[in-house]
Amino acid sequence: MGGDLAGAGGAAGGHSDLPGQPVVVRALRLLGQFSEQRRALNLSELARLSGLAPATALRLVRHLTEWGALERMEDGRYVVGVRLWEIASLSPRGHGVRQIALPYLEDLYEVTRHHVLLSVREGKEAVLIDRLSSRTATEVAYRVGGRMPLRTTAVGQVLLAYSATELQHELLAELDDPGSGSGCIAGAGLRAVLANVKHSGVAVVRRNNPSRTVSVAAPIHGADGGVVAALSIVVPDEATPAHELVPLVRAAARAISRNLGHQAKASGAWRPAQQQEPRRQFG
Repeated sequence: MGGDLAGAGGAAGGHSDLPGQPVVVRALRLLGQFSEQRRALNLSELARLSGLAPATALRLVRHLTEWGALERMEDGRYVVGVRLWEIASLSPRGHGVRQIALPYLEDLYEVTRHHVLLSVREGKEAVLIDRLSSRTATEVAYRVGGRMPLRTTAVGQVLLAYSATELQHELLAELDDPGSGSGCIAGAGLRAVLANVKHSGVAVVRRNNPSRTVSVAAPIHGADGGVVAALSIVVPDEATPAHELVPLVRAAARAISRNLGHQAKASGAWRPAQQQEPRRQFG
């Protein structure tokens, strides 16, 4: 890919919003225009959204298609190519954790028969790297490879609770800002939630959209003790009491952690009374 892109022609004819930008950056800008809502784009849309001149966009799209990063559909639109997934699957934070976790995800799925999620943190969001779901499982909003907010999802709260203090302060400051418009939870409320997650080792979140569900998540620790991922189950609310789900998720997360080389230490017991706050905040 490097050679192809290097020969793609660096000049954008002065039409790029950032003249002189490296070709590889422009190519990544093209790829970055695809999203959950924009899975297929034509050439003119790619040029417009990325801010590149049509001629530059055409050259880059041709190289990306030849390499396999993009695929051209019969109607002329482009979609993300399978080769990108092949490369992304090599990420140690994705494939490595998933490979070790998969047997435990399957066991947890056999017990719950709804959704089992495995996520890692990427910046200010959680990325879903695996999901096991039954055909009759309740509807959820997230897909494998999709991003989830840290503040309002169970896996997100776990990943945020064990993240760097600087990131926590940054997100809390956004919530405390009167002009942030975040609305769903106040900074003080999130501080209490994160403190409880650290104390109990689990996060419990109830949601009403797209369906009434309860999510229970626990951290997965690496050999150095840091949290490398979060494991959760999502089931219909009221189907099973949360206190019955917590031991299942914690046991699976601890087993995965042990297989990653983590030496487990004693942790605090989960206390249902302290987990009632998320129902009021995220309903």
